[in-house]
Amino acid sequence: MEYELYPLGEDAVLIELGKEINLETHHWVQMITGLLEDNPPEWMIEFIPAFTTITIFYDPFKIIKAFKSNQLPYTYVCQQINFLFEQFNFDKSTQQRLVEIPVCYGGELGPDLDIVASVNQLTPEEVIQIHTSGDYIVYMIGFAPGFPYIGGMSEKIAAPRKESPRLKIPERSVGIAGMQTGIYPIETPGGWQLIGRTPIRLFTPEANPPSLLRAGDKIKFTAISFEEYQALEKRIG
Repeated sequence: MEYELYPLGEDAVLIELGKEINLETHHWVQMITGLLEDNPPEWMIEFIPAFTTITIFYDPFKIIKAFKSNQLPYTYVCQQINFLFEQFNFDKSTQQRLVEIPVCYGGELGPDLDIVASVNQLTPEEVIQIHTSGDYIVYMIGFAPGFPYIGGMSEKIAAPRKESPRLKIPERSVGIAGMQTGIYPIETPGGWQLIGRTPIRLFTPEANPPSLLRAGDKIKFTAISFEEYQALEKRIG
């Protein structure tokens, strides 16, 4: 495994595992995330995984006081990270969850489906077929609570963001922006082209964990009718 360590302010170190967003780098991010979850260092406050990096926040005063090191806290943390990685047997055969997301496409729930179809010279039905046949993976969670950054969408249904973003996008809306597809877990402004909506809640504050999806999950979109959407929404609450 190749990686670089960089300081980030006075209390964080950035672990860079690659320069490009791809599955290889994503797997390394996932394995190190699992390592830190199972073996949290005493000096660590928290860590934040991203597309190609993991940022570890630490308490420099705790390091100086508890470990009585003459080194700078950043230098000490880097040495500990290197030692942790050297001792750990990384297994690349990480397990992935498959999460099915039912979506009601078009109509009032997907007002921009026709726009996406027109931009790509397709019919709305073809857009739905392509969208539901994608091989998707969640690279990271961010932007808004529970918002998944999803990779794997076909370029055949790529569409530009709206020139004027909507002030309110309903929660659970499924959209497309450029080469990405995503799901809005909460009501928020946004400029994505909305092609449908899912009855599944992605963010439930009272749950533990509150986010339905997590980095590394595989996603399967399935098309449902408006009647099925209403029934599932009512049942899920």
